[in-house]
Amino acid sequence: MTRDWYAWHADYEQPGSALSRRLAEVRVRVREALDAAPAGPLRAISLCAGQGHDLIPVLAAHPRRDDVTARLVELDPRNAEVARRAAAEAGLTGVEVVVGDAALTDRYADFAPADLVLVCGVFGNIVDADVRATVGHCAALCATGGTVFWTRHRREPDLVPTICEWFAEEGFTPVAVSSPADGVGVGVHRFTGTPRPLPPGVTMFEFVGGRRLARP
Repeated sequence: MTRDWYAWHADYEQPGSALSRRLAEVRVRVREALDAAPAGPLRAISLCAGQGHDLIPVLAAHPRRDDVTARLVELDPRNAEVARRAAAEAGLTGVEVVVGDAALTDRYADFAPADLVLVCGVFGNIVDADVRATVGHCAALCATGGTVFWTRHRREPDLVPTICEWFAEEGFTPVAVSSPADGVGVGVHRFTGTPRPLPPGVTMFEFVGGRRLARP
């Protein structure tokens, strides 16, 4: 059965849930990156952005809000409409919400490389080979000195240490990675290399969902 990704967002509203704790951690890290960002215009992109909870509330309350142009890509039009409405209500005229497949590189061709790249809720829903490929594409999506935010559960087999190694291979340095004891996996890496050209017409990953991945 296909998961209802609109209903799935309800767990964000449950105090103490894994999603609410993950969301709080991601927002802290996004806020820190905005605090540390150099003066001038900033770009942000969010893959599989859902209802925009990771980014929109942080931008709405941040002094750099008007410096940021953002593109959020989400397949479910119901979630995209929630994100679009939240951005409008916050007066974030620089936030664009696109309905479409976030795995396609063409969605970002005119926007990359960006200063903030959010890949939250993705790595736990794609196969390991696609995680590796997406980490590689982050070196094209992210500007030099930019930051990638990503999430992945810490259940066994715990892929987080390997993901960190993959980021290192692509020219990223770790900023913060939550421990298994936290119960949620949030990673933040800064890109110190030179962005590669973003290849056109490429599907970076197939979003299969955690339930399908967990099946024997």
